Amino acid sequence: MVRQTEARVGVVVPRTGRLAELGLPLTFAGELLEPTLADPGRGSGRRPIRLLWRDSRSDPDHARLVTTELVREQGVHLILTMAGSHVLPAVAATCEELETPCLSTTFPWQAYYAARGVPPGHTFRWTYHFGWGLDDIADVFADMWERLGTGMTVGCLWNTHFQGTTLRNGVFEAVAARRGHRLIDPGGYTEANGDFEACAAHFLRNGVEIVTSAATTDDLAAFRRHADRLGLRPRLITSSRWLTYPFTPPEPPGPDGIATIVYWSPRHPCRSSLGDMTAADLAALYERHTGRQWLQPLGVAHALFEVAAHVLSSAEDRGDIAATLATTRVDTVAGPLDWAKGPAPNIAAIPLIGGQWRAGTRHPHELALVTNTRLPELVLSEDLRSGAPAGVPPLAPRGARAERGSLTHAVGPWYGDAAFASPATPTSSSPPS
Repeated sequence: MVRQTEARVGVVVPRTGRLAELGLPLTFAGELLEPTLADPGRGSGRRPIRLLWRDSRSDPDHARLVTTELVREQGVHLILTMAGSHVLPAVAATCEELETPCLSTTFPWQAYYAARGVPPGHTFRWTYHFGWGLDDIADVFADMWERLGTGMTVGCLWNTHFQGTTLRNGVFEAVAARRGHRLIDPGGYTEANGDFEACAAHFLRNGVEIVTSAATTDDLAAFRRHADRLGLRPRLITSSRWLTYPFTPPEPPGPDGIATIVYWSPRHPCRSSLGDMTAADLAALYERHTGRQWLQPLGVAHALFEVAAHVLSSAEDRGDIAATLATTRVDTVAGPLDWAKGPAPNIAAIPLIGGQWRAGTRHPHELALVTNTRLPELVLSEDLRSGAPAGVPPLAPRGARAERGSLTHAVGPWYGDAAFASPATPTSSSPPS
């Protein structure tokens, strides 16, 4: 029987630095739940939990430093973290070295392995993650591509950094090929200094109909301006990263019409295991208390604390906590999470659906839910539609070829600056000269 002694949980969050905006949902969720965690009430079966907050400063070296302090000086039983392709792995790796359980979320699970220098399928003793995979991203993108027809030629606007090398690891290409699509890779660009005119010209020469990307909002906007000048009119652009939750207005032409992956929304049919709050309730509370628009990371941030409370109700020391995480299944406001089911050791999966940014009524830009293949119980809000200027034909029905010239933009799923490396490359022609 677990003694009702206080559990100490470290929370490593980017409160300052370039990832600070990504830390807001985690801070909000933790502060919202802190009173309930500290005083669960008689008969709840849950252990009192004290949260110890540390700012990663959006820096992996500082994240290692504060994680070490939490473990060695504060004696935490568990560490929670999210955000950043370099910061999150730094926290997780430090916990593994110090034999302390760690739970994280956001960015593809293959990246979780690759960023730590091990292949998918490796079993960690102390560190666990929940999220989605590159294959899930590719499938959701393909769902949206196929609204335009089958056998599409897709240009890959991928950088030369972690995001691009990860997307070239073969997983994304395998899904695209299985579904009958051909990828064209011009060879990558340097982030914030890319030769997007060369990329656009390469796509034109190779008959690209759709562009897929993991660009920043500014880089994608720059590409679209160059493409427009050259006369490239992609029928769809799928991309990700910051475009799953733009914090500030992107440069023109803006996000409207861009489609993206969706891993959480107020329309998700999920409830919290701590107090029965619905996804819609959580989003409304966030907007009311912060004055900001709800963000996808809010749901998974809340789920981090739900999983912590669930695990700590039945495990006390660090070894027991890690072992319990490995077999945990719990329903959260982000949906059911099941580490026993996989898809890989130390990983619980979240289903992805498709979304598309639209000019909003309550906010400047709002995310419409447009495909739900992997979550059919979720009610869609709108149909996928063209983001083309007036006079451009709308999307063709599934199975038909749309007239060239229609313009839609879809953005895929990437959290923060994640990606992973691999020598494999997608089907492509030679890079532009």
